[in-house]
Amino acid sequence: MNAVDYEREVLRMKKEMNAVILAHYYQESEIQDLADFVGDSLELARKAKAADADVIVFSGVHFMAETAKILNPSKTVLLPDLEAGCSLADGCPAPAFKKFREEHPNHYAITYINCSAEVKALSDIICTSSSAEKIISQLPQDQPILFSPDKNLGNYIRKKTGRDMLLWNGSCIVHETFSERKLIALQVEHPDAELIAHPECEDVILQHADFVGSTSMLIKYVQNSPKKKFIVGTEVGIMHQMEKTTTGKTFLALPPDANCACNECPHMKRNTLEKLYLCMKNMTPRIEMSTELMDRARIPIERMLAMS
Repeated sequence: MNAVDYEREVLRMKKEMNAVILAHYYQESEIQDLADFVGDSLELARKAKAADADVIVFSGVHFMAETAKILNPSKTVLLPDLEAGCSLADGCPAPAFKKFREEHPNHYAITYINCSAEVKALSDIICTSSSAEKIISQLPQDQPILFSPDKNLGNYIRKKTGRDMLLWNGSCIVHETFSERKLIALQVEHPDAELIAHPECEDVILQHADFVGSTSMLIKYVQNSPKKKFIVGTEVGIMHQMEKTTTGKTFLALPPDANCACNECPHMKRNTLEKLYLCMKNMTPRIEMSTELMDRARIPIERMLAMS
């Protein structure tokens, strides 16, 4: 079956099963183009909660599909590839996070959405890169904070807000690979280009950035900026939406330190058009969790949605 047939079948099945397809900006371009909605983690959480469909097909990674299921426990949530994980979630196992919390009982646990349902259930509130600063600004100034699992995002917010934050030592395998040396070489070659970067990048990259923001913020920035050329410091899948929604602008992928495609998330790229088709055809893999876990994890997620 070719790509056209897959697309036709996906759209046919979507109508038959009353499904909605949600996709993250880091998905392959053909999946983004088929989706009913493409967004960042916060936008996708909101869309999942509001979904008027019997089936949610989530083209993203495991923690995102889990969030959709937690917000819609009675609905079927499908993920094209169950192995589409996240290095941040993998680096913050629930037993270790529980111990971290117990060692700092006076701290308020703000946890980045890139984590497992078990870790969400142990948190006071969930945040995304686009909502973290807003959420933190609503907490008392003297409230010490545990921020997990992304140390780079946490450090960026700590610098911006001056808050007392203890950081979990985790990072994203994509965003920690960007090379300052290659960035400077790219800036010399393209002096008219602005560097835009995701706050999951290391501080050495963020210090060079003209603009730092979440995936949705980066897209809005390039849409509204008078500049014509941008060096993009995040996963390269985002450039599809940037190219689709602007005209006459050039986007250059910030290269990783190694000579590899390390600026592509291997987890996000596990989802393919064929797997999207197969998961809808076979109604599997499904996201399943206990009611008790979903009930506990829903509280900090709902708190995020209310405070965002």
